[in-house]
Amino acid sequence: MSDGRYLLFVWKPTGYEIRESEGELPAVGSEVEADGETMRVTKVGVSPLPGDDRPCAYLQGS
Repeated sequence: MSDGRYLLFVWKPTGYEIRESEGELPAVGSEVEADGETMRVTKVGVSPLPGDDRPCAYLQGS
């Protein structure tokens, strides 16, 4: 289990970044602050990293 730890897959103009976070996993459609910008969760799925069982919230700039 992830023990309240999850990943954020953050969209940037230069590509994507994967970041670790703790707490409650944000739901699809919710807004998250990343790099001083408000981003929307477009998908919640499994980690894109091999062997990693943490959930991942995929973010897109608004």
